[in-house]
Amino acid sequence: MIVTGIADEGSPELEEQIRIHRTLGWNTLELRLIGKTNVCAVDEAAFEEVYRTVREAEMEVVCFASSIANWARPVTSDFQLDVRELKTAGPRMHRLGTRFIRVMSYPNDGLSEADWRREVIRRMKELARIAAEEDVVMVHENCSGWGGMSAENQRILLEEVHSSNLQIVFDTGNPVGEGHPPEETWDFYQTALPFIKHVHIKDCRRNDKGEIEYTYPGEGQSMVRRILSSLMDLGYEGAFSIEPHITAQIHLGTTSSGREAEEIYLEYGRRTNAMLAELAGEAG
Repeated sequence: MIVTGIADEGSPELEEQIRIHRTLGWNTLELRLIGKTNVCAVDEAAFEEVYRTVREAEMEVVCFASSIANWARPVTSDFQLDVRELKTAGPRMHRLGTRFIRVMSYPNDGLSEADWRREVIRRMKELARIAAEEDVVMVHENCSGWGGMSAENQRILLEEVHSSNLQIVFDTGNPVGEGHPPEETWDFYQTALPFIKHVHIKDCRRNDKGEIEYTYPGEGQSMVRRILSSLMDLGYEGAFSIEPHITAQIHLGTTSSGREAEEIYLEYGRRTNAMLAELAGEAG
């Protein structure tokens, strides 16, 4: 079983990310921010330092959490930003030994529903073609973007693109976090299930004021335990990657640093380790 995390939620500095993961007994990372810059966007000299640091620490990388098609890049944004990012990421991923790169599917920006869907699918088909050329697999996250608006949209996106180079990273917390009723989380999961290659563990709940509060795993409304139990029963072989969001929500401009962020990340990791160990025991 591979347990890891989006490491910048513990610290912005790569050396600290590695130390924190080692403390949790993990020898893997999901890379997103290095300092304040996405791993896909750092310059070549900075990436060489990332590569050296990861290799010297004898760590493995399970996924690049890219900015491709994410909440900051609406469907009207310059498509070449995503093309360049994917082409830059491919060789870096191969050097660090991972095939998976997290993507989203473009928030709307004033288009009609039909035009939004058409442009998203056009772009994702082209990105899937490039991913095949680069021999990497994009894993679509059920988050901001057309494919994350409903379980049905998620299904249509996968069917229309129809590529082995577009699969799913299922984020347990995003359905509730994106405003869906808690019970729809299971619909998202069931639709995604045949395509899930990677999992983000996140939990949240809507409070009495209608605001989203992020919680430790199992304390929110995101069916975390039920979903992880189902995956283990079905023989899921991918990684489980924590994304606490308790101190860091980069889509809102907040990032993690300092002792509090580290302590929360460590506690989140310990609780995840314990839950997965317990579920593994129940599964026999």
